[in-house]
Amino acid sequence: MEINKVEFALKDQEYIQLNNLLKFLDFVNSGGEAKLRIQDGEVVVDGEVEFRVRNKLRKGAVVEFDGNQITII
Repeated sequence: MEINKVEFALKDQEYIQLNNLLKFLDFVNSGGEAKLRIQDGEVVVDGEVEFRVRNKLRKGAVVEFDGNQITII
């Protein structure tokens, strides 16, 4: 499967929460879906499966989800 590489720029914020990132990029349809998919172990952050729904992602973090690789810049 080909990986879709995406960059997400933090503008005037220090971080974005993992669940909000998935919603903002339209990778999930709702906050509830984001929560379930994170809790089901479908999201990898910096090479580790991430179960914390509101994990704070800062510049340099790399998120893998559903064939997408998102780099926080």
